[in-house]
Amino acid sequence: MKIKQYQYMGGQWKNNFTTSGFDAKQAQLILVFGEPGLITRQASFDEIRKFFPKGNIVSCSTAGEIMDEDVYDNSIAVTAIQFEKTAIKCCATHIDQHDNSYETGKYLMRELLADGLNTVLVISDGTYVNGSELVSGLNENNPDNIPVTGGLAADGDRFNKTFVGLDQVPEEGTVIAIGFYGNDLHIGHGYFGGWDEFGPLKKITRAEKNVLYEIDGKNALDLYKEYLGPYKDELPGSALLFPLSMQEEGSNEPVVRTILSINEQDKSMVFAGNLPQGSTVRLMKANFDKLIDGSSLAAQSAFTNLAGSNPELALFISCVGRKLILQARTNEEVAAAKDIFGENIPVAGFYSYGEISPFAPLTRCELHNQTMTITTFSES
Repeated sequence: MKIKQYQYMGGQWKNNFTTSGFDAKQAQLILVFGEPGLITRQASFDEIRKFFPKGNIVSCSTAGEIMDEDVYDNSIAVTAIQFEKTAIKCCATHIDQHDNSYETGKYLMRELLADGLNTVLVISDGTYVNGSELVSGLNENNPDNIPVTGGLAADGDRFNKTFVGLDQVPEEGTVIAIGFYGNDLHIGHGYFGGWDEFGPLKKITRAEKNVLYEIDGKNALDLYKEYLGPYKDELPGSALLFPLSMQEEGSNEPVVRTILSINEQDKSMVFAGNLPQGSTVRLMKANFDKLIDGSSLAAQSAFTNLAGSNPELALFISCVGRKLILQARTNEEVAAAKDIFGENIPVAGFYSYGEISPFAPLTRCELHNQTMTITTFSES
């Protein structure tokens, strides 16, 4: 595997990293993460295509671009991959072509399933697509639990429009899945949050998909405000500091759910992911040092999963909520994870509206919020 990385900032392209022997004409996959206004320019796409005339260009808008050990805004980060023994297949679809996000996930997985499928990387629209249902659809057509990782595109802190594209200028509503084929590719994956849980466990007694109405038979918003104290006057912005830990019935692992908005009229709360009735929830609060340390633990897990192989590329996808909370310390979580891999391993990634990763090897993928997820790639 050979890698080349470019970055566009301040009106100029610069070369960030190149593996010896890299041939731009042989690059099969080009991952492009960028600020929405830059990534949707035809000129940007044309310049990237000029760099890499033959490969599949997969691009998405972000809430911040990750390259090496730094986080950038208002840039485009390009990572081109030249596989030596691995085949890929890219499949793109639009949410409007399917009945719902669940059917979209089923379709994409069905399109990629074939002998030798090793892993799947998903890059999805982050506003029109229900991430929980998309992941459920991917799992439905993945009986062997082939690793699926990825994330939802973002739009800074605006939560307005997100853009994803395959071999064209990115558009709203697009979802892309990339299949990697062959036994010579080794994948590691890890995730970690780093939030502190507090308060008693409670049960969701009324919810519809990602809208929460009642907890323990009480209005969800009123109950939530009881625990926020003075922070309740800063809603909905302060909700980023207090996500929910949710565990579905029959599951052994909790996931984090971020609050997107509140409705004072019906006392409901809208989350970035579904909250099934009967699930248990517990409030969480930010712990800055644990958030940063959590990225190291995610990196260690991704490294361990490689079973002795050295990573040749690390893909970081972290939540926009972590960036908004950490603010000036955001670079610290990226640097902490990068330290696990060492100086010579190229890092790419972005800040997202949702992260996709399994809990552990050979388990189904899950939609996460407020986590750092890491996928590592290496070829035999």
